[in-house]
Amino acid sequence: MTTLTGVDQAAVQRRTVLVLSLGQVLGGIAFGATVSLGALLAADLSGDDALSGLATASVTLGAALCAIPLARLASRVGRRRALTLGNLFALVGIGVVILAAALRVFPLLLVGILMIGAGNAGNLQSRFAATDLAAPKHRGRDLSVVVWATTIGGVAGPLLLGPGEIVGQAIGMPAQTGSYLFSLIAQTAAFILYVVALRPDPLLTAQRLAKDAAASLSAPLVVPDRPTVARYAIFAIAGSHVVMASVMAMTPVHLSHMAHGMHAGHASSADVSLLVGFTIALHVAGMYGLSPIFGILADRWGRLRVVLLGQVLFAGALAFAVFVNDQAWGVMVALILLGLGWSAATVAGAALLTEASAPELRTRRQGRSDSLMSLSAAAGAVLAGVVLSNFQYSGLGIAASVLVVVIVVLSPLGRTRT
Repeated sequence: MTTLTGVDQAAVQRRTVLVLSLGQVLGGIAFGATVSLGALLAADLSGDDALSGLATASVTLGAALCAIPLARLASRVGRRRALTLGNLFALVGIGVVILAAALRVFPLLLVGILMIGAGNAGNLQSRFAATDLAAPKHRGRDLSVVVWATTIGGVAGPLLLGPGEIVGQAIGMPAQTGSYLFSLIAQTAAFILYVVALRPDPLLTAQRLAKDAAASLSAPLVVPDRPTVARYAIFAIAGSHVVMASVMAMTPVHLSHMAHGMHAGHASSADVSLLVGFTIALHVAGMYGLSPIFGILADRWGRLRVVLLGQVLFAGALAFAVFVNDQAWGVMVALILLGLGWSAATVAGAALLTEASAPELRTRRQGRSDSLMSLSAAAGAVLAGVVLSNFQYSGLGIAASVLVVVIVVLSPLGRTRT
């Protein structure tokens, strides 16, 4: 393969970011539907609200189990094959969820959601794929553009709940699964996109360029590794994800109770779907809509400052969750701020992790970060269901605030040179 010039590399990077962004749009539709419907389907099939958190736990556990294997696969054979394998997992998972709803088998539902989560591990890897060929001064920006692209699919997924229910009823699909039909189509399109268009592979190209650069130097170029900073970045990403996922996972159940209260206990599934879908759409818009701004701020202000900005936004979100949780608008504001806090912390945290790691360690640490992030969120979602059942939504907000405090207290570790 011919050596890339600086201009060629920039062109390949622009194409890579575009393809990854389109893939995130399509993948976000499937994930958005799962986030919105998973807890409701779990509560319905299990007959116990306390078990509703197992839906989010399953999707995050699936991502956790596949994050490291997909990262290792990417390191050996490239991002394209790793991302397409993730898409295949998600496609199978969508089919299993629909089957579980039709048979009303709760454990099978969790298996399907777990497989969709495995596919989401590929979506998570996309943001790191955007940094493989990025210039160091633009890592935050390029990463955040791919994260931002998830906004379209992530917002469309929840908003398709209403139309999906109509289509699903028309063709005889189980209740609350109609929007998964749109997810199936979108996920198939993402699979085809990566197979056809993600060429040349960004990670394999970056590895080859690094080898060529090392061979042309009389002394090898050493990129400093800062393991303490990398560990803090991984913790900040995981902790921020737990705060977001635990509160978000229980919001559909909380809103369902609110809807029944507003309709004297007789809210229809359409009423509940509309309220939940709109609120989650706002939340997803907060998660991804301003990510380019947070990426640019991370490049200009510094990664750590933007991680801490995320914690400030979390504090505002949790204040609304604690004090204004009996009003639909208060829950919506809480979910928007929660999404913004997650965006700031994870975009800046991912950039901090990348630049704190030597090239030979980056892919491995990125996989560990995604795995720990998902495992922690899975545990948080399960505990969130228990907390919601015993201490209500306000108690969940108070519990989540503990992690925010810990991330802030440990932030000096993100400034060290080791």
